[in-house]
Amino acid sequence: MKKILIVATLLISNFLTCVALPDEGMWIPLLIGKYNIKLMQEKGFKLSAEDIYSVNHACMKDAVVLFGGGCTGEVISPEGLLITNHHCGYGQIQRLSSLEHDYLTNGYWAKSRDEEFACPGLFVTFLKRMEDVTAKVLNGITDGMDKDAHDRLISANSDEIRKSAVEGSGYSASIRPFYMGNQYFLMVYETFTDIRFIGAPPSAIGKFGDETDNWVWPRHTGDFSIFRIYAGKDNKPAVYAKENVPYKPLYHFTISLKGYKEGDFTMVFGFPGSTTEYMPSYYIDMVKNYINPKMIELRTKKIEIMRTAMNSDPLIRLQYSAKKSGLDNSWKRWIGENQGLERMKTIEKKQEFEKSLTEWINADPDRRSKYGNILPSYKTLYDKYREYSLVYSYTSDVFFNSGAEAAGFARNMISLARLYENNYDEAKINVIKDEMVNGAKGFFKNYDQATDKKLFVAVMTLYGENLDPKWQAPEYVRIKSLCKGNFQSLADKIYGTSVFTDEGRYTAFVKSFSKKSLARLNKDPLYLLSKSASEFISSNVRGELNRLSDEVQSLNKEYMTVQMEYDKERTFYPDANSTLRIAYGSVKGYDSRDGVRFKPYTTVKGIIEKDNPEIYDYAVPARLKELYRTGDFGRYAENGEMHVCFIADNHTTGGNSGSPVLNANGQLIGVNFDRAWEGVASDMSFNPEQSRNISLDIRYALFIIDKFAGAGYLLKEMTIVE
Repeated sequence: MKKILIVATLLISNFLTCVALPDEGMWIPLLIGKYNIKLMQEKGFKLSAEDIYSVNHACMKDAVVLFGGGCTGEVISPEGLLITNHHCGYGQIQRLSSLEHDYLTNGYWAKSRDEEFACPGLFVTFLKRMEDVTAKVLNGITDGMDKDAHDRLISANSDEIRKSAVEGSGYSASIRPFYMGNQYFLMVYETFTDIRFIGAPPSAIGKFGDETDNWVWPRHTGDFSIFRIYAGKDNKPAVYAKENVPYKPLYHFTISLKGYKEGDFTMVFGFPGSTTEYMPSYYIDMVKNYINPKMIELRTKKIEIMRTAMNSDPLIRLQYSAKKSGLDNSWKRWIGENQGLERMKTIEKKQEFEKSLTEWINADPDRRSKYGNILPSYKTLYDKYREYSLVYSYTSDVFFNSGAEAAGFARNMISLARLYENNYDEAKINVIKDEMVNGAKGFFKNYDQATDKKLFVAVMTLYGENLDPKWQAPEYVRIKSLCKGNFQSLADKIYGTSVFTDEGRYTAFVKSFSKKSLARLNKDPLYLLSKSASEFISSNVRGELNRLSDEVQSLNKEYMTVQMEYDKERTFYPDANSTLRIAYGSVKGYDSRDGVRFKPYTTVKGIIEKDNPEIYDYAVPARLKELYRTGDFGRYAENGEMHVCFIADNHTTGGNSGSPVLNANGQLIGVNFDRAWEGVASDMSFNPEQSRNISLDIRYALFIIDKFAGAGYLLKEMTIVE
């Protein structure tokens, strides 16, 4: 074990001390003082590492939260006020909305604490501390240890570390691998579950430009929403209760109205989700040439159907807004990702690196013995891995991810049917039935049968065209043969009678469900399709996919080690893994293409120029047009212009949505929400010339709250400097 630990520690210590590339990297807060702070200060940062991360006193980390498990948010007042992106709060706003009270379209602002809406299921998580526990996790691990024994020991060690770290504290803990398993960190968290919605601008501001402008600069989107964290009277996490009080944070961000200029220091503090900067060419080829093209085609069709339906009916727009937004984001990113990888010739560059690496490995017998199998093994694995990955992703998107919605919903019935097949206790079954009926209310609230019928026909057709028959669920093959591939006629027959396409039929069916109901259930084509697809994935795909993934992960650990050993002049920051990270850089424009240079900020003037009442995404609210006409920007303008968004070269990814963007004094100047199209492939290959994070100018958010919404009372609890 000592040999393994010493090698990992030396590699990481050596290579983190290298001179950093300009503005690339997602850095570990605990190690900022050791490896990054000097460079940050040279770039203009005026504070210390202790101001960023400390366990001894309040600091910036105490104002940054993981929002809802997938975004970032930040505390901006001593009363638990929290700001994040509009698109991060989108699902919550949509669930609170109805046709009578459409807060997505019209926006909403609580005028008092009593008007703040509870958000069941929403939570925010603070990092309390982190610790390098590599030695403890690897305790007892030896070279040549059997993989199962290796994994069991790591799991047992990790369980003990987590238990010891939080015992009696009320906190939770996780241990995450870094550098592909060469290093491990313990994260101790505190989670609050009483989160209340305070306000958000209308979609005409919060999603201005929507999918057309998504991933594109210049941007004019007021992408923000406001929530509040509540706690018990002891300031500790508590379940929702009327008597709960606003949380008193250890730290909240001061907001700056001073603005920025090109070249100014910026720092992004958040929870980036996932990057794959150090993967081999075979991985990039799988994503770019094998998986993305087919997934893009499938999503294109789904999005087209939803968009058409949403444009035809305000209720359908409300029902499908969150679903379509979720599909849009990945779909457009995949398109930009492929274009970026092609433009940067990422596969070719990876292959050149691998050729040089192979020559270096083969030049030494010990290296050849230790590392010579890595790249050949990757090639063999990815020939199979890419096929299983596509089948899993494609089948999931057809049946279970806003594809054939009723078929995906029918999967919930599988467990109930099995309980009756196994003669489960009737009293316990009745509890489950009640849960299913209540759960169905949320599904049908956001369901339109006619729209789903079109989705069903489209995805069933593409499923048959794009996957080899050996990778199609058996029930699909049978039904396709019976209907001779005419899924429209099949949909016409089943959508009017299936229990999964109507809330009344479904509720009555579940409430009266008995063993006799199994016969009817097993004649429902949507149920049979869902069950078949689920079982096919479980028995024919998931096991082998997991096995291949384990083998790839094992190689990844070795590949990370050999890259570090080979390329000692390169900076190796750890890939993102949904843990708290820091990225720093500066406000900076960029050259988009020949003859096109983008400046680093946009203004309300650009919103007015895009105004088009005929297009939902570009219909500028009358109130905003009036404020622009009169120049009533209050104290939020700069030289008579109301800035909206700005760009910098901070290294960000998914999960950084909602992250605070801070100036050299650690003051909030923006809220990160997107990346520029030309650099969207930075998850796999950072492009310093064009990789830009897009942020909302905090002054625009304050302007909207104050001048547009008339909710300026909220600003009174913020700390604002001019």
